[in-house]
Amino acid sequence: MENKPVNTPNQVKLPLIMAIGLATGLLLGVQLGKPALNQEVDRDVQKLREVLTYISEKYVDDISTTNLTDEAIRHLLTKLDPHSAYIPASERLVANEDLRGNFDGIGIEFNIFQDTIVVVAPLSGGPSEAIGIQSGDKIVAVDDKNVAGIGITNAEVMRLLKGPRGTTVKVTIKRPATNDLLEFTITRDKIPQQSVDVSYLLDAQTGYIKISRFSATTYDEFIQHLGELKKQGITRLVLDLQGNPGGYMAEAIKIADEFLPEGRKIVYTRGKDARLDTDANATARGSFEQGPVIVLVNEGSASASEILAGALQDNDRALIAGRRTFGKGLVQHPFDLSDKSELRLTISRYYTPSGRSIQKPYYDEDEYATDILERYKKGEFFHADSIHLNDSLKYTTVGGRVVYGGGGIMPDYFIPLDTTLNSHYLNELYTSTTIQEYTFNYAAMHKDELEKKGLDWFLKNFTVTDAMLNDLVALGVRNKVKPDHKELRDKKMLFRIHIKAQIARKLWGNRGMYPVLNETNEILKQSLKLFDKMPELLKAGSL
Repeated sequence: MENKPVNTPNQVKLPLIMAIGLATGLLLGVQLGKPALNQEVDRDVQKLREVLTYISEKYVDDISTTNLTDEAIRHLLTKLDPHSAYIPASERLVANEDLRGNFDGIGIEFNIFQDTIVVVAPLSGGPSEAIGIQSGDKIVAVDDKNVAGIGITNAEVMRLLKGPRGTTVKVTIKRPATNDLLEFTITRDKIPQQSVDVSYLLDAQTGYIKISRFSATTYDEFIQHLGELKKQGITRLVLDLQGNPGGYMAEAIKIADEFLPEGRKIVYTRGKDARLDTDANATARGSFEQGPVIVLVNEGSASASEILAGALQDNDRALIAGRRTFGKGLVQHPFDLSDKSELRLTISRYYTPSGRSIQKPYYDEDEYATDILERYKKGEFFHADSIHLNDSLKYTTVGGRVVYGGGGIMPDYFIPLDTTLNSHYLNELYTSTTIQEYTFNYAAMHKDELEKKGLDWFLKNFTVTDAMLNDLVALGVRNKVKPDHKELRDKKMLFRIHIKAQIARKLWGNRGMYPVLNETNEILKQSLKLFDKMPELLKAGSL
């Protein structure tokens, strides 16, 4: 099961929430043994044991020492760095789902419309599709318990429907155009999650690939998408890493290897235990070592995204376009604890081929937490000269160009944030699920007609009419969203793009949505003008 209640691009989200979701971090996928306790640690453990024993036996109120220990560990880790973390056993499965590349569930994408769970689509190849669950089905009961009209939340739906592979759940369905209630018993199974959102042709020679995170399956997905683009004759590529919070370092390294000639350095790590230091160099397997490449980044691109962008920049293999990246250069390793909880501990720093550590300062916890907002306030999203570059952290690429460390990857070509793409009213329509409900209903009503005409026709010819906008506003009123007619009038094209994109997504998935939604992707639009300038821009000292 996959819940995708909102599909808005980074440009529409307010700057305050641009950094949300960067907790994924950078994970090192190697096996490490349990450490031997030294004498100092032995004394500290004994002290903690004594304190917990006194609390358990003498404290005036009953209290769970397990909960107390969990909180103590969390607090302890806040004294280290922002990315070391403790994950209790009860939360571990969910916390690792995005990185595993799959999870167990019933295989539906759902939304909650008018206080009712609606199946947006059964996921292809999943157990719900196999037994006949259809788009538009309303789930009114789960295991004979009513779930309609009770104010159910997304989290509660996921708790009811997700579960271990092989277990079963009974759902009661109200299907459109029939008054009968249908009962299905679904056996949960593995549901794949895609980390490469989409690939398609921008023009006859230019391919586009969007990677949303680096999971265990990202490299394989990337190779498949790149291969399909090469069959269509691409000679150059745009790789979109905007908003990608990172994930497995190994996946980023393997993708970088596809672009670099054998022997080129990709990344290296250094930590307290020299046995864990790593050096990654390109092999002979590269499948796209010649054509021009532009990598798109912004303040939401972090960790593994920065490894990939930094490797291609330092080797003068790609032009980096957009805005300064997040600035996370710390590597975590997951350690299994005895109660099946997990410790994600920072064990090293990573360095780009030129020697840059791009980890931004984290000694002030509050400053670290508000860094992205402060960049916005100081004008960094709008003017390249608002960025402070530390001359003591100056490095050079293979070709002699100057690059900087100390806080993210600086793009080779700066592209400011387009504030005209911000709309409070549009955000309200998304967060109330009004746009999702309207486009879902429209796509269902016109499905046969639009699918017969095809995606190519839709992209070139379909237009969102004023009547459709009026219907959207009316639905918003029913969902308690106050109309903002002035903003709708002033930003009508933005609203039309989003409605068209969401209709396309309902019918053709991401390959329908992204070509429409990318009309608002200012970094992509401006980067396409750079291909002809790349030889000049990549000359030593020209940037």
